[in-house]
Amino acid sequence: QVQLVESGGGLVQDGGSLRLSCAASGSTASIYIMGWFRQAPGKEQEFVAAITWSVGNRYYADSVKGRFTISRDTVRDTAYLQMNNLKPEDTAVYYCATQYYTGTNYYSDKRKYAYWGQGTQVTVSS
Repeated sequence: QVQLVESGGGLVQDGGSLRLSCAASGSTASIYIMGWFRQAPGKEQEFVAAITWSVGNRYYADSVKGRFTISRDTVRDTAYLQMNNLKPEDTAVYYCATQYYTGTNYYSDKRKYAYWGQGTQVTVSS
């Protein structure tokens, strides 16, 4: 099992920045992909970004490309989501999640992620 704890959320103004962290513990050697998802009130949970743990390949939703950067520190078993030029539509609860290797990279499919953190609230005011 993998335990995930997010941190770094908060209230920021339009155009501001935040950096989210996701600390993993437990069976971290089995992590293949670490992903970030978000859910705004009344909306479906959506993919934000993902990174392959060993190689560091990165994937982004079109809505955040050029503004968000995902990274990871495999020594600290922590993933990060640097969010710049935040917009009110980025307001949501942000979750990190881990995916084990299954032979295919389903980086944007939330059903393929096995473990989830508790979420951290990001609020962008206009």
